[in-house]
Formats: sequence, structure tokens, C-alpha cells
Amino acid sequence: MSDMSRARVRAVVTAVVLGTVGCAPADENAVEEHEAAVHWGYQGEEGPEHWAELSDDFALCGSGTVQSPIDLGAAVPMAPGAGTGLQRDYGTGALSIARHDHVVDVLDNGHTIQVTYEEGSTLTVGRVEYELLQFHFHAPSEHTIDGRHYPMELHLVHRAESGELAVLGVFIEEGESNPAFDALIEGLPSAAGEERRFTDVEIEVDAFISSEDEYYRYEGSLTTPPCSEGVHWAVLTEPLHASAEQIAALDAAMPANNRPVQALGSREVALITQ
Repeated sequence: MSDMSRARVRAVVTAVVLGTVGCAPADENAVEEHEAAVHWGYQGEEGPEHWAELSDDFALCGSGTVQSPIDLGAAVPMAPGAGTGLQRDYGTGALSIARHDHVVDVLDNGHTIQVTYEEGSTLTVGRVEYELLQFHFHAPSEHTIDGRHYPMELHLVHRAESGELAVLGVFIEEGESNPAFDALIEGLPSAAGEERRFTDVEIEVDAFISSEDEYYRYEGSLTTPPCSEGVHWAVLTEPLHASAEQIAALDAAMPANNRPVQALGSREVALITQ
């Protein structure tokens, strides 16, 4: 992907998801303002229980009524309907990995490892098509099932032309070594804030997806500040496997970056079998 394409993808993500929170500086005069941005984390006074106190822009982190993640154990079985069926059309992209730490935007997604993806890969939810922007990891998993966490959870973030977001979640559990993770682990940045691009290494997103025959479906939010609501969630029931060594390698780069589960409230979680 060209530098211009990467810039276009990043501009779309920050403009749509952040709203009034802000974005990366466009020139040297904005660097000081960017560095003064509100920082947040997962422990202590910058942890999830204090996000709403850190900035007025984070108010939904405390007052929101349809927040993510949630416990999925109370899901109600349901056949796929006009607005719930999933269909993936993911292509191959060059590997571009970034390691980010506690900065306010989706590209710097709170101490995570993120892979920015080429334009053209889509997820269709019902009749709406969403373009894949990036995927990243949380450890341990953010969503739970009857209180149980998986060692890790993958989030694939998509955007529709309308600006709406859809996130596909994939649990990761310990099992056989998974070759899909090899290039990713070999290319991991060594320090927060570093980004590495490999124009000669291709990555197949489909290799990170378990079966989509059954999944949880609900309406929620971003799991990081500003905790914007109106996000369409689908979390696959079948986990992806990775070896203990592979999980440990990713975990070492992003320790404890899961937001606690949020109240379900009046929402209903659907367990959909295609």
C-alpha cells in the first residue's frame, strides 16, 4: 500500500472514531498540543474506573448505557436475520505493525499491537458493508463468557460509508502453534511508539479468523476512550488457537490491556447460528 493510502486510512479512522477528541498533529506547531493530550491506561489513576474523570470527552466511559465489553453468557439463540448475517471478503495486505501506548485514538489503541490493513477488505453485516481498517489485540480477553476470560482477544475494526463502526471479535486460547502468528511475532516492534513496515511480507487476515458459523451479536461501544457508542459487535464463539509461546510473545508487548466488563442493562445478546 502506498504512503498516501496509509495516510488516507488513518485519517478516516481518527476522523470517524474520535469525533472531538482530536487526532495526530498535522504540523510541527501542533506537536506540543498533541503531546499534552489526555493519557489513559489500565491501572491506577489512569485506569478504566477513572476514564470518565480524565476528560469531558470521555464522559460516556462513565455515563454510557450501552458500553463494551460485556459478559456474553446470557445470549439468546437466534437465527440470522436481515440485519445480523455475516459475510467476509478479506484480501491480502503488506504487513505494517505498530506498538502504541496510552494515547487517545484508535491507531494508538491503549498499549496494544495493531496491524493497519490495506483498503478493499470488507465485512458485510446484514445488508451493510464495512471496510476493514485495522486489527489489534487485548490480553486477557475483554469479553467474557459466564465470567471466563480467554488469554487474548483479537478485534477487527471496520467502518461503513455512513461512518458506523462494526467490530469482529475473536477469542484466542492456548493450543497448537499457529503459523498465522509467526510473521506478526517476528515483526513485533521492540518499544512503544515504534512502527514497522514490511513491504515484502504479506499477511492474510482470514488466517486469524476462526469459524463464523456461530457468533454473539449485540450493540455496544468502543472499549477504549472516548467509549463512543453505536458500535455493532459480533464475537465468534469458536476461539482461534495459538501456542503458549506465541501468546506469551504477544502478551509481553501489551500486558493487561482489557477493560472490565460493563453492565448489560436492557440489551439482549443474540447467539446466532448461520
